[in-house]
Formats: sequence, C-alpha cells, structure tokens
Amino acid sequence: MPVLGPERRLLASLSSAPPAAPRLGLAANQTNQTGPQCLEVSIPDGLFLSLGLVSLVENVLVVAAIAKNRNLHSPMYYFVCCLAVSDLLVSVSNVLETAVLLLLEAGALAAQAAVVQQLDNIMDVLICGSMVSSLCFLGAIAVDRYVSIFYALRYHSIVTLPRAGRAIAAIWAGSVLSSTLFIAYYHHTAVLLGLVSFFVAMLALMAVLYVHMLARACQHGRHIARLHKTQHPTRQGCGLKGAATLTILLGVFLLCWAPFFLHLSLVVLCPQHPTCGCVFKNVNLFLALVICNSIVDPLIYAFRSQELRKTLQEVLQCSW
Repeated sequence: MPVLGPERRLLASLSSAPPAAPRLGLAANQTNQTGPQCLEVSIPDGLFLSLGLVSLVENVLVVAAIAKNRNLHSPMYYFVCCLAVSDLLVSVSNVLETAVLLLLEAGALAAQAAVVQQLDNIMDVLICGSMVSSLCFLGAIAVDRYVSIFYALRYHSIVTLPRAGRAIAAIWAGSVLSSTLFIAYYHHTAVLLGLVSFFVAMLALMAVLYVHMLARACQHGRHIARLHKTQHPTRQGCGLKGAATLTILLGVFLLCWAPFFLHLSLVVLCPQHPTCGCVFKNVNLFLALVICNSIVDPLIYAFRSQELRKTLQEVLQCSW
C-alpha cells in the first residue's frame, strides 16, 4: 500500500531508507544513483494476484479435505492443516494488499489517511503472523515425522490430540504476538535479528531432523538388504531416493525463504551500502518466492498422501 506519512509500517524495517516504498513498505529504489548497476527483477501486480489465487485455492482444498475425512483427524494432519491455513493467510494478505494497491493507484478507492493506515497495520500483522506460523508448522511437521520414526511404538502416547492442540494454540498465539511486536518495534535492530535467528533455528531444526531420518531409513534398508542378501541395490536405491526427498524438502525451503531473510540480514549489516541496495531492489521477487512456497507446500506435505488425494477428489466431485 502507498505510504501516507514519512514512514511505512508494513515491514518498513526491511527498507534501509526512510522514504516510502510501494509494496509492503519495502523500498524498491534504495540504491544511490551513483551506485553500481543492479539487476532488478520486476514482478507485475498481475503475477502477485495469480500466485496468491493459486495458493489460495490449493490450501482451501487441503483444509476442506482434512475437515471432511475423519480418518485425517490426527495430529499429523492437523499440523498439515494448520500449515495450509498459514499459507492461505499469506496468500490472502498478499492478494488483498495487491488489490488495494491497484484500486488506490487507479483512484477507484477513496479512503482517508487514517483508515488506510489502520488497514495497513492489520495487513502487517496478518502477513507477519502468517509467515511466522508457516515456518513454525513446517518445524512442527518435521518434529512429528521424527517422533513417528524414532519412537514409533510410543508415537500415539507421545503425540496425542491434546498435546497437538496445545502446540497448535501456542504457535498461533506466538505468531500473533511476535507479529504485533514486530510491527510495533520494527525500527529496532533486535527485532530483525530475532526474525533472522528464528529462520536459522527452523532451518537447522529441519536439516538435523530430516538428515537423521534419512540416515535411519538407510540403516533400516541395509538391515533388510542383509536379510535378503541384496545389499548393493537396496543401499543405492535408499541413498538416491532419500537424498532426492531431502533435497526437495530443504531445497524448496531454502529457495523460497532464504532470499527474504537474507534481505533482513543485509538491512541490519549494510543498510546504506550500494551493493546491498541491489539486493533491496529485488524485495518483491523475494516476496513472490514466499508466495510460491505457499503453492509448493501442499504438493510436498499434503497431496502426497493417498488418503488425502482420494478425499480431495470427493470434495471436487461434490463441488461440481
């Protein structure tokens, strides 16, 4: 949304300069005119809307399928459902942001500065909260899978519905609180460092858990191979398949989220440096990647389930 005052509060801390920025308070032109030539990737508003709508439809279908099928009413699928809701909120907030931007720029929407600022603040909390909750539920899904593999016999006594419910409630409450604090204290360096540290912690958690799960799966595969005296093909198949799965999980996570948090880090480390300014110019690209993550998440964590795909077909047939 356009800025009506000297500063933009919606993720304004991502801007290294005080002037207003066109989207999410992130400066599109933060480099010096005399600075280095920068590669700037332009993201049309239509693309933002398209990505947001695709993500919206996908994640609504995931939520509808899990709500419809009682067999999917388990802690694991509740975490997947909450991830879909988080991604849905990311999409909705960005679609609304873009739509209001276009209406204001076209003069089709007239509003007082105070009203737009309040709407802006609400969007800020929604966007920040949905991003934080999305990262949290990605971590929660990793922990859930880890427990199901390493504590298989005790899984249902460890990951119970009440415990999962408390974890989900804590994640949502923490996301709302952290996003509110971020909007209120966006000008403090500690806030940005806290967000970057949170991302690094989630990345480390997922990497450690999934690598350990891959090692256990390969170890189990070698044990089965020894029993059947087919060690080499099984070992190779386990390694290739496991490495591919791990690459997809962590690769998508890094590709979609790392540029955004790199931007945050550079705001703290070199806010006025011309080279860092080249990175700041592409902030809309980084936000588009975050939306792309909301599109890819259902493909990785939801639609790979045969039970969920079957329920999804029933949901689509009923809608027609």
